[in-house]
Amino acid sequence: MRSAVAALLAVFATGVLSACTGPAPGVAVTGAADTTPATPARPDHVVIVMLENKDEGDALRDGHYLASLARSGASLTDMHAETHPSQPNYVALFSGDTHGVTDDSCPHTSDAPNLASELVGAGYTFAGYSEDLPEPGYTGCEHDGYARKHSPWTDFSSVPASANQPLDAMPTDYSTLPTVSFVIPNLCHDMHDCSIAEGDAWLRDNLDPYATWARTHNSLLLVSFDESESKHDSDNHIATVAVGERVSPGPVTERADHYGLLRTLEDLYGLPALGHSADAAAIPALWNTSAGR
Repeated sequence: MRSAVAALLAVFATGVLSACTGPAPGVAVTGAADTTPATPARPDHVVIVMLENKDEGDALRDGHYLASLARSGASLTDMHAETHPSQPNYVALFSGDTHGVTDDSCPHTSDAPNLASELVGAGYTFAGYSEDLPEPGYTGCEHDGYARKHSPWTDFSSVPASANQPLDAMPTDYSTLPTVSFVIPNLCHDMHDCSIAEGDAWLRDNLDPYATWARTHNSLLLVSFDESESKHDSDNHIATVAVGERVSPGPVTERADHYGLLRTLEDLYGLPALGHSADAAAIPALWNTSAGR
């Protein structure tokens, strides 16, 4: 595991999180963390894919690729978003709070701690890969099918611009992925502007190779939604699926939300709980820390 951590830190030094002239405030790797190996129970890599505005039953309908992922992995059957519309839910998952964001306006800025800054401060790495992002570090609100409101790391001053990458910068050698990364499809492929079938096919074509790889390489794929389609649904019930080598297959019936998903990642990597994630329960069924490799 020391060699794996060293390799990931090398990626940090030369690529995703340090392509700028120097580390941004609050995201420098500490000397102590450099010498601390990850435990075998932690995923070597986590990829989180966020989709848009669909009710669980529609997203997981028989015949969909996402439904096949749910059958082969873990499916959260009582998973909920925090609010409507989209953007506050992304911010909540990334930082443990909505920080006063109540709509889809752009831009927003914050100096609050977040998942990326905590990961890097503990010696891990992070990147966000967004489809239709025109260039690394782009801070505009929209471009083609890209929408900044779905890439919350762009709003936090402690995350360097170099962490904000186009989707085609995502490595195909998955062993060189950052520790944790987000994949954000464009407004069609995330199912916001196009059909579930079109987004589902995109998910299969672009993420199935990683899902297959993760099952045998101590890694994790998480697919979740920002919010339900039914604005009258007070429970804001969404689909969330996990696939990976240590994922326990089957339904996960405990009530959960984006804060619980964040808390799960924080606990896996020994990070302090951010904001409301401190009051949320982790979802241990998504990653079996007791299973041997």
